[in-house]
Amino acid sequence: MQPILYSCWALNSSGVEVHISINAFSEEEAIDGLRKQDLFPKKIEVLQDSRFGIEHKKKSSKRDIFFFGLFKQRKVPDKEIMIFTRQMATLLDAGLPLLRGIEMMESQQPEGLFKSVLIQIRNAIQSGESLSEAMEHHPKVFNHLYVQMMKAGELGGVLDVILNRMAEFTEKAQKLNGKIKSAMMYPCIVLFITLSIVIGLLIFIVPKFEKIFADMLGGRPLPFLTQMVVDGSNMLKNHVILILILIAVAQPLIATLLKNPAVRTFLDRFLYWMPMFGSLVRMSSIARFCRTLGTLMLSGVPILQALNNARETAGNQVIADAIALIYTNVKGGESIRDAMAASGAYPIMVVGMVQVGEETGSLPRMLLKVADLFDEEVDTVVAGLTSLMEPIMIVFLALMIGTVVVALFLPLIGIVSGMQDMH
Repeated sequence: MQPILYSCWALNSSGVEVHISINAFSEEEAIDGLRKQDLFPKKIEVLQDSRFGIEHKKKSSKRDIFFFGLFKQRKVPDKEIMIFTRQMATLLDAGLPLLRGIEMMESQQPEGLFKSVLIQIRNAIQSGESLSEAMEHHPKVFNHLYVQMMKAGELGGVLDVILNRMAEFTEKAQKLNGKIKSAMMYPCIVLFITLSIVIGLLIFIVPKFEKIFADMLGGRPLPFLTQMVVDGSNMLKNHVILILILIAVAQPLIATLLKNPAVRTFLDRFLYWMPMFGSLVRMSSIARFCRTLGTLMLSGVPILQALNNARETAGNQVIADAIALIYTNVKGGESIRDAMAASGAYPIMVVGMVQVGEETGSLPRMLLKVADLFDEEVDTVVAGLTSLMEPIMIVFLALMIGTVVVALFLPLIGIVSGMQDMH
């Protein structure tokens, strides 16, 4: 019996689509071959069947691949990870074996990247790996902090407790991120509306006024402000394709630039100390650090390892540099309190609460209290920023649109004044 050549599209352990050809005697054997290579099959077609001497080539396959690549899920949302963690904690707490819990969670997932990841985790556990080892193969889904927490839970035999703590951690992190996004949402919406209105005026309204002015002024020059608006309108109309190309080219260039460590450090420092939004960045960064470090220490992770993990998930280079300094000083024998004070990145109140935690032997829980306190402070800052941004953005909207409107009426005012002088 001759093997069949199959054309296969599958997801690898990083969730990236790959296209390979494989010889097998049946579709089931081809699927098994893919899974042995840590690939999750998405689509299989018979490319050549030597038993009948025929080839099967689907004309629309490239189009299908294009649309699949365009619309497939490229990243597992943080909310899905949060729900998975909470439900797994509940299942293990109820006494369900780990493998059975993974199978149940897998069966509840719709087709997509996360389901394929859970299938691979189940297969890895069945082959003898631990949960943390299986998750370590998927760094884009389960970050280093998550894996370290699972390792701590496995070593201490308290995986259900660790999952509960991780669920609380991810829920509070999600809530904090939601507050920051809500603070940014209002100005972004107003900015988008303002730019849309101004561009609409420049493209559709200003050209009509330009023709009217040309007829009425008889070659006389336009006021400076009006001329600027007219020039802007002409540039937008005549070079719209070039502008769109520049925007399209600028996006990947900016994305590449932001990955540069020096640029990223500069931006993080600017955001950390900038007026208004700087306090929000500082409080959220400190809250994230304290919650991460407190959760790891409470779960039994050694302090130096916990500091390393906290630095990797800091989210801001200023805090990451401060944590690196704390790590060096603690490794040299200093207390956490002295190391934090030396870094200069933490308020006196935080340093004082950490000192109390060290003296009473309850540092992890004190760190979590600091994180809760700063979460509440973030609420206050977000509310204050929102109330402050509303009048600022309204004034900005009025200035942008008002400038165009005034520029269009200046020549009319000049014409009317000239007619009055003639009379």
